Amino acid sequence: MTTTPTAFTPQATLRDVTLRDGLQLTGKPLATDRKVAVVRELLELGVPAIEIGSLARPDLVPSMANTLEVIERLDPDELARCWVWVATPRHVEKAAQAGAVNFQYCLSASDAHNRANIGRPTEASLDAMPAAVEHARSVQGRIQLCIATSFTCPFEGAVPEERVLAIAADERTRGAADIVVCDTLGQAVPAQVSSLIAQVAERTPPRRIVYHGHDTWGLGVANSLAAVAAGAAEVDGSLGGLGGCPFAPGASGNAATEDLLFALRPGWLTPDAFAAIVRLTDGLLADLGEPNRSRAVQGAHSSATAFPWALASGAPGAEG
Repeated sequence: MTTTPTAFTPQATLRDVTLRDGLQLTGKPLATDRKVAVVRELLELGVPAIEIGSLARPDLVPSMANTLEVIERLDPDELARCWVWVATPRHVEKAAQAGAVNFQYCLSASDAHNRANIGRPTEASLDAMPAAVEHARSVQGRIQLCIATSFTCPFEGAVPEERVLAIAADERTRGAADIVVCDTLGQAVPAQVSSLIAQVAERTPPRRIVYHGHDTWGLGVANSLAAVAAGAAEVDGSLGGLGGCPFAPGASGNAATEDLLFALRPGWLTPDAFAAIVRLTDGLLADLGEPNRSRAVQGAHSSATAFPWALASGAPGAEG
């Protein structure tokens, strides 16, 4: 049975962040070959963008130790759709030397979290950003401004909207092609997300807006859809809701890639492609010994045989 995808609005693209944010809290490393295979399978299925790792110190985040090896294994066409997390100009330089062209430069709205996550105050990260931008431009690359703890901080509590807007409007961030607004702890609610995304769109330089949400309080998908309705052009998710920040107590998994895809229904997503992603998730999380938090994956494994998105439906490529 073939199902014609329904056009859903408002539309946004999805970036899968499993291999960076998704793996940060796992106790089991993933080999370079496996990471490269995951990247290629997701790209082949139609996922338009993937975060493939970070330049975080490997002694602090061991699961990221082979990021440069992953970059070196991918070809230029693949790397054009891949992003690397960076926090310093030197990170950009090293990733670029390996072949990367898309860089997510991260700092925190909260000074306390920036010190815990990156080891310096937020002002120091802002001061260094122009040099990071220049390194990205030297390889004809793109750089994003990623603002962690845009809503709440595990050390300081609520983060004022004006703090985030001030960073977004700061002259030192002007070289960024995109801005990523992060609900690092998953404590925001849709009304907060709508408000902040709309203000970023209205009051800061024109850039593509990306929303990065976590599902700690069960609102990962709701917040992501609120962000899209308010102007975000892309949302982040990880397979099976894997993930969390090791330097943010209380941060659990990301919004699940499968849940976001099922809600957004991009044109490339067919029941067959969705089934393939579910199987990829099942195998990956089983190998990592991690639970699957995606409700859409649970639905896909149900016995709803009349529903083409369920694996047991009898659709081409379905199980059962």
